[in-house]
Amino acid sequence: MYAEERQQAITRLVGERGRVAVADLAVEFDVTTETVRRDLSLLERAGLVHRVHGGAVPAGSLAGIESALSERDTVNQRAKEQIARAALAQLPRGEATIVLDAGSTTARLASMLPTDRRLVVVTHAVPVAARLAGLGNIELHLLPGRVRPSTQAAVGADTVAALGRIRADVVFVGTNGLTLDHGLSTPDLEEAAAKRALIRAGRKVVVLADSSKIGQETAQSFADLAEVDVVITDSAIDPRDQVGIAAAGPEVVIA
Repeated sequence: MYAEERQQAITRLVGERGRVAVADLAVEFDVTTETVRRDLSLLERAGLVHRVHGGAVPAGSLAGIESALSERDTVNQRAKEQIARAALAQLPRGEATIVLDAGSTTARLASMLPTDRRLVVVTHAVPVAARLAGLGNIELHLLPGRVRPSTQAAVGADTVAALGRIRADVVFVGTNGLTLDHGLSTPDLEEAAAKRALIRAGRKVVVLADSSKIGQETAQSFADLAEVDVVITDSAIDPRDQVGIAAAGPEVVIA
């Protein structure tokens, strides 16, 4: 099957099924997931589909809706574990103050934090706080705000104001999308404001983004790549994307 025929077939399947997954399309058309992601990027630019986390939906539908945290936690689990483990190398030696964003990969990082040194951890994510509460070496600060059901993260004016008073050694940030033009993005306006404040709070900003997020754009951009120090992703990243991200400023670490 030629690429054009495959892309036409993908467009038809998206229309028929309402949502398709990258992994399912790769099996169905006997191609790599990277090939499917490139197809979906071309189709999105043509206005035929809309890319969402892990797949695509018909153009114009569900564009701003996020999958639930429990759903996202089951996607690319191995890559997220590797990314979280690689993120440990970004911790300063000795005592440190860090900020952890909401997300399935940052939650994994929380579970891997060292227990042999004192860490001050600030987070707006309820699942992250739950994993760290009660640990003797962790001084935990849970930020105020309204908790969004889909991400279980506190957002709003109180969250942003509290972050404005913090200066952390490292901020670990998640993202729904990452492109050269749109930067880091998330579907929700209030979540974008919280993430923007997170980034301003850090002396060093580290983005944790598995390769399925790269090339995706969601509604609200919250940072340019030039505002980021490190992007940690997995080996499935397109080499052209890796070069482009590094040229924009951040160090790219492959987990």
